Amino acid sequence: MPTLNIFKYETKRKNLYLRVARGHFATTNSHSNYYIDVVAQKARLSEAKAVAEELAASFYSNTIVDTILCLDGTEVIGACLAEELSKGDLLSMNAHKSIYVVTPEATNNGQMLFRDNIVPMIRGKHVLILAVSVSSGRTVSSAVDVVTYYGGMVSGIAGIFSTVENCAGFPVISAFNPDNLPGYEIYTPGNCPLCKAGKKLDALINCHGFTKV
Repeated sequence: MPTLNIFKYETKRKNLYLRVARGHFATTNSHSNYYIDVVAQKARLSEAKAVAEELAASFYSNTIVDTILCLDGTEVIGACLAEELSKGDLLSMNAHKSIYVVTPEATNNGQMLFRDNIVPMIRGKHVLILAVSVSSGRTVSSAVDVVTYYGGMVSGIAGIFSTVENCAGFPVISAFNPDNLPGYEIYTPGNCPLCKAGKKLDALINCHGFTKV
């Protein structure tokens, strides 16, 4: 089976790892010299908990959260994050609260929506948006729009990895950022120096993983 040479960087927090490969990679919107592998964080409980603990530290004592909106298959992390934020602690803004964990539905043209039975979990609620990564911000901006459209209030944006500090007018909290990756670069497809140098793509990537080319 085709694979990449994935390197694992450990952090000071137990079970919190950054797995990456170097090369030439493309998404639908950008090219990069790094592939960031977040599959284990989304699927393995111990790593999902570690990511949740890292993110929760930034929201625990200062952010009201009624609902966590999970993008890009982050439901396991979202459930762990809800548990972290609702712990019975004097510092917690959400102690003993039951936090909803939901996912938007996407239409054929990519527009997000919520069915009628999900809307009460959004309308009038403080919604924390959780994504795999925030770079161009298109998906997260769409999530902000859909939360607002259905009458919710965005209380924050969180991701495993982010190349930006703000998106759609909100600060972005992430477990990892480009400072963790020496020489990390991201380019628009028409302005990629790797393409101009004739370097072929190593893989096509998205939030689900990679496909070698």
